Amino acid sequence: MTDEKSVLNYFRRSKGAEFRQDERNGCLKGTRGGVLNAIEAWARSADKSPVYWLNGLAGTGKSTIAKTIAERLFADNLLGASFFCSRDFEDRRNLQLIFPTLATQLARKYPKFRSIFVPLVQSDPQVAYESLYNQMRRLIVQPLKQSGVSTLIVIDALDECEDDESASAILSVLGRLVSEIPKVKFFLTGRPEPRISEGFRLPLLARMTDMFVLHDVGRDQVDSDIRLFFRTSFLELASRRSGLDNWPTEEQLDLLCGRAAGLFVYAAATVRFIGDKKEPKDQLDLLLESQKVGAHEGEALDTLYTSILQEAFNDNDPEDDAKARSVLGVVILAVNPLSPSAIATLLGCDTEDVLPILSPAKSFLVLEEDASHPVRPFHKSFPDFVADPTRCTNKRFHISPPDHHLQLLVHCVDLMNQTLAKNMCKLPDAVANSDIGDLKERIEEHIDPALRYACLSWHMHLFDMDTTPAYAPTITPILRQFLRNKFLFWLEVLSVLCAVRNAVEALQVTADWSEVC
Repeated sequence: MTDEKSVLNYFRRSKGAEFRQDERNGCLKGTRGGVLNAIEAWARSADKSPVYWLNGLAGTGKSTIAKTIAERLFADNLLGASFFCSRDFEDRRNLQLIFPTLATQLARKYPKFRSIFVPLVQSDPQVAYESLYNQMRRLIVQPLKQSGVSTLIVIDALDECEDDESASAILSVLGRLVSEIPKVKFFLTGRPEPRISEGFRLPLLARMTDMFVLHDVGRDQVDSDIRLFFRTSFLELASRRSGLDNWPTEEQLDLLCGRAAGLFVYAAATVRFIGDKKEPKDQLDLLLESQKVGAHEGEALDTLYTSILQEAFNDNDPEDDAKARSVLGVVILAVNPLSPSAIATLLGCDTEDVLPILSPAKSFLVLEEDASHPVRPFHKSFPDFVADPTRCTNKRFHISPPDHHLQLLVHCVDLMNQTLAKNMCKLPDAVANSDIGDLKERIEEHIDPALRYACLSWHMHLFDMDTTPAYAPTITPILRQFLRNKFLFWLEVLSVLCAVRNAVEALQVTADWSEVC
């Protein structure tokens, strides 16, 4: 059993992708009844197709529904594994980690599956680095076939994974192999982006897939659910505050539902914004007065985000606007979420300078009181908005991804140049990481979270920004200094972080950039 536990603990996987680790809430009781019933009927019927696609536009509540379905099926012992993709986390947007993560969860749940999976991994640990097809065939399909396990797997927000294929690589593999495991079902959600839609149109997969188009649900039903969400949320707010009896009015609820335009994310962001204020009544009045009903769903959400940003940063002078954009740029473009204190270290300022920028914007951020807790966007629709100049037309708030990736690269490399040193964790000579019992504690003590981020992620900002010679005069000197003076110390840090593979990718990205610039 000890060997099995060790294999499962150390096998390459995403450690935060399971539904129970996802911070979002499920559906409010009494809402989304039609879609939840349809999905559950499919999940519980042996005669239904093996794949189900919940297709929905941004903000329509796909992930909330997926969380609810996962919770219900888990409670009934029908769920085998889940992977909630997220662009906010490097390991949750990496396609190469989906099948290893699902397989590890299946091994923990089903002893028969585990008895096949563990010897496979012990004999070939590199299986986690093979092609997606080999991963699914060896880690998922073969153990399921041999064990005879009947189960259901949930994969949420597939569109948030990085994928260069014209038709989703995961869906292509699923279409080729799912027929070999007839006792297993896959529930997937994703926006109808071209590569996702093309994936589900592949002949092998199309005939094995049921689909529910979330944005085609009757508007009356959606508005009724959103109204219930508003009413329940404001009642909860009234229970914590005085002077909110009989609020909001029915007329105000009508206006809010109309402006939500069928988007649950609009409702959630509105409630968060109003609930953050000392005078919720006045804030709701101002919000309703400042907004006009959008011509379409996206315009309604854009108007809301613009109103929140104007309220949050209304008193800023131009210098403060630049600081706010720098901080928000880190939040929306970081490879993995950083805490306010780590953001401050990376940007070369104090935490006390960062918190006043983040606090007014917490309506669209997941922001804890603890400054060491990572901060990230509340919903992916906000980064989409603020990074698009055709939607975020106020230049005070627009975040230009190429420019801010450049800023992040410079800050990362500057931090490494300033702080990297030999043997930062003060390890004994000629000792393997596995022999250092307190390695984790040494890392926490000697390598600041911002420096860890810089060492692991600097090259990704070089990759994501525009490859243009115009940036070369800024980047070349600091990269030259880093590679000449800090290269070995950087490798040492990657080694103790068990991430030496990053060095190969980083050097390749740097070489490719150098050839162009």
